[in-house]
Amino acid sequence: MRIFTSIILTTVFFISCEGTLDKNIFSEEGKTIETKQKTTAKTTTSAESSSNAKGTYNIYAPSIPKDLNFCGEKTPIEKEYIFEKLDRELLVNMYWQSQTFMFIKRAYKWFPIIEPILAKNNIPDDFKYLAVIESGLDNVVSPSGAKGFWQFMPKTAKGLGMEVNEFVDERYNLEKSTQAACEYLNDAYKKFGNWTLAAASYNIGKGGLNNRLTQQEVSSYYDLLLNKETGRYIYRILAVKTILDHPKSFGFNVTDNLYYQQPNYTTVTIDSSVTNFVDFAHKMNITYNELKILNPWLRDRSLPNPTFKQYAIKIMDK
Repeated sequence: MRIFTSIILTTVFFISCEGTLDKNIFSEEGKTIETKQKTTAKTTTSAESSSNAKGTYNIYAPSIPKDLNFCGEKTPIEKEYIFEKLDRELLVNMYWQSQTFMFIKRAYKWFPIIEPILAKNNIPDDFKYLAVIESGLDNVVSPSGAKGFWQFMPKTAKGLGMEVNEFVDERYNLEKSTQAACEYLNDAYKKFGNWTLAAASYNIGKGGLNNRLTQQEVSSYYDLLLNKETGRYIYRILAVKTILDHPKSFGFNVTDNLYYQQPNYTTVTIDSSVTNFVDFAHKMNITYNELKILNPWLRDRSLPNPTFKQYAIKIMDK
């Protein structure tokens, strides 16, 4: 657990579900100025926003949008235990600033690739935040062997049509792994009838989720008693969604020149074996490192291709 002993917030905005401001609190020359508007969600008390001497550090609890939803499915935050679970995840992500800044910067780089693939497959846009909590939008490897932005295990990946071997691992191919995630989620939606349960099944598995729904005789994620990880799963997605949709409202400010961006590239198609990708890269006027940055799914310096399969390789522009 990380403990933060001093957090400076010069400006904190609390938002309603429509993104309008409930309360603005900001410091000016050592005094606190407060403007109030109609409150539509739980907010801080007046004691929490009282005047402080210049130089005093203040930490504020975030408010939760009243009509928060996942994929249009309402989150029942009127239930106190649900409010508390969601509040926990908001606090964790709001005050783990280094991690959340990385989410914001990477989202600028990777969401433009993920969003159109979700839309093409009729998957709600909110599922891009599932990728954030799964991997932090990075090609990470879990202790159990799940890999890539969408954290697929080898068997699941192969079952969804991805190539996984010592030379090629398409779990690291964002376009193909996002397409595979869409296929999984569409199938889960058909099985469970709502997107919240479909998202939960991504963590615990369709069979595991179905067993718990049957055993506990409920039909909603929010009514289920689950293991700790799955029990936090939807709340983590909702917290990341809330902050990334309104980063400045939670104190995260990034100027345009500091976002991460995709390098320009050209795509070439190969249908034969490659004996040495270092030589291949040099022939393309790039380094091997630059080749791997855009093609992390290439897992070896060579690629046998006896079936003449076509592979699309991104070549960084100079």
